[in-house]
Amino acid sequence: MDTSGSVAPPPYTVVLIVPTGVGAAIGGYAGDALPVARAIAQVADRLITHPNVMNAAQLYWPLPNSLYVEGYGLDQFASGAWGLRPVRQNRIGLVLDQAIEPDLRLRHLQAADATRAALGLTLTDYVVTDQPLGVELRTSDSGASWGTIQNSGSLLRAAERLITEAGAEAIAVVARFPDDEDSEVLQDYRHGKGVDPLAGAEAVISHLIVRTFQIPCAHAPALMPLPPDPDVSPRSAAEELGYTFLPCVLVGLSRAPQFVTRSAIANFADIWAHQVDAVVVPATACGGSATLSFSQSPTQVITVAENQTRIQVAAPQLQMSNLQVQSYVEALGVLVAHKAGINLSSLRATSKVLTSLPSANQSLLSQLI
Repeated sequence: MDTSGSVAPPPYTVVLIVPTGVGAAIGGYAGDALPVARAIAQVADRLITHPNVMNAAQLYWPLPNSLYVEGYGLDQFASGAWGLRPVRQNRIGLVLDQAIEPDLRLRHLQAADATRAALGLTLTDYVVTDQPLGVELRTSDSGASWGTIQNSGSLLRAAERLITEAGAEAIAVVARFPDDEDSEVLQDYRHGKGVDPLAGAEAVISHLIVRTFQIPCAHAPALMPLPPDPDVSPRSAAEELGYTFLPCVLVGLSRAPQFVTRSAIANFADIWAHQVDAVVVPATACGGSATLSFSQSPTQVITVAENQTRIQVAAPQLQMSNLQVQSYVEALGVLVAHKAGINLSSLRATSKVLTSLPSANQSLLSQLI
């Protein structure tokens, strides 16, 4: 208990964003931004980030002070439309694409059962979609990945059943993705020099459910295991393990915050965008909705030059106020100083002397001239 009479500052809150499917040098592969999240979580009292940062197939690293927020939900949070309400545990409903082959479906159900037995997660009964979802993958002219689903209504019906009949509070989706082991895009990705060909389509799936039902959602693709390749990059290697990417999704969703609106009964634990102190984003990926929203607020935008992406939307192009650093290591130093309320210039060998504002009369004269 503080008996000094001083008031403790509010929790220092950081948002970490690495956009999905844009070939980010750090965070564009299989959970390779997770070390960044772990480091920032040591500085921040609260870290808010999204599945692309935290998911590493069968690997995961729960962070007690992190909030796992799907991308569309993060956009809504940043705009001030939705708040985040932390939970102890969610009941997770599992949607399985009808297109998944029986043996592959069994592998995913066994993975889900394993998280219940070994990690103590709470899952509802699962639902198989009434039609194949029909996932199709696309690549934009810039090289970013995206995709479509042919039967989005089937996905929404399955999710609605889990919510209304099974009491699901979060939705995990496993959709059958095309096997294209010989494609150049996939081979580049496996070797650590390309764009994740699945990420864009995954975002479409989770966005649809979060937008429709306003509950947490994340996606794991169902794919047949690829032939072993001794040259797979360490950054992509998490996706070479086993038959499923589902475990990290279930772990993330188990404590993903619920979304609330201004009309909800107030809860002291709710978190709103105005409470975010800093947002960290790749320097060439500043055009996302969440980053744009935060840039219109007192939140400090920190851009990381080293984390190059396939898109080229930098803060200066958007006339966005930002503090650019070279690396995430440097960003950590900035966050430490920012949290402590220390002016960064005080940490450098030289600093400017104070200068006087012009007198009121001088200011008026300059305006007249």
